[in-house]
Amino acid sequence: MTTVVEVDRVSRSFGAQSVLRELSFSIEQGEIFCLLGPNGAGKTTTLEILEGFLEPDSGSVRVLGCDPLASGEALRRRVGVVLQESGFPKFFRVGEMIETWRSYYDHPLAYDDILDLVGLRSDEAKLVRKLSGGQRRRLDFALAVAGDPEVIFLDEPTTGFDPEARARCWEAIVSLRELGKTILLTTHYLDEAERLGDRIAVLLDGAAGAIGSTQELAQLANLRATVSFQAPSKDAEQLAREFPGLDAASETVEGEVDEVRSLTRRLELLDEHASQRAFASLRVQPPSLEQAYLALVGRQSDPMDSTPQ
Repeated sequence: MTTVVEVDRVSRSFGAQSVLRELSFSIEQGEIFCLLGPNGAGKTTTLEILEGFLEPDSGSVRVLGCDPLASGEALRRRVGVVLQESGFPKFFRVGEMIETWRSYYDHPLAYDDILDLVGLRSDEAKLVRKLSGGQRRRLDFALAVAGDPEVIFLDEPTTGFDPEARARCWEAIVSLRELGKTILLTTHYLDEAERLGDRIAVLLDGAAGAIGSTQELAQLANLRATVSFQAPSKDAEQLAREFPGLDAASETVEGEVDEVRSLTRRLELLDEHASQRAFASLRVQPPSLEQAYLALVGRQSDPMDSTPQ
């Protein structure tokens, strides 16, 4: 795997407020990497440093092997950015905006491919000032990919989208990954991070409190899978003794286990009829990203903020 983004012990303060504290992580080529965290955790600040808009107080960052601040236009041609907020000339049409952005690059993505990727085919003749909020956000996305970038930074790209528009944006992001693009995404939608993220970093107090897949974050948070299945009373009672998180008050066995594989191996040792019955009725619910996130940040209320910093 080729490392495309490197963040090494980066710190950044604004006056007396420390936002990032020796933050470190790396992103591999073709990976979708999500940043989550409470309000003020440093998500947008991290992106702005990687995009070359801010300079860290200490530490270093590399994007495609380059220092974003020092590399200037050479790096910008290889990177796409969707900011939290942006503005457009009101009297341009959608197609004109996309063609204008394409003209800035030596090897842009094909015009028709951009329209299809972001779902603006039916809106290409529409004036920008007449676009809905979701359509404007799709135009943001279109301009970010116009130069066929290798790395794409997405800061809350689906904010304001209706469910259908969000699903289409998710499809576009997955399509970009399949083309080998590397994507760094901030979001306040946990289902979005769980659906898209190959790996997820939870920022806590300006540092990476945990990094991994949803399953790995759940393990770090000491969460267990919820299971239920049918077994004869004698077997159910024995299984409950072997796996203390299970309740065998009836032939329906349910509860939480640390290791589902250990349980399934044990079910295979039951007699043939009981084993078949257990596996036919077995239901497994792994911990969700929301459960892992709440456990990691120690909060029991609405987990995500709507204005990341």
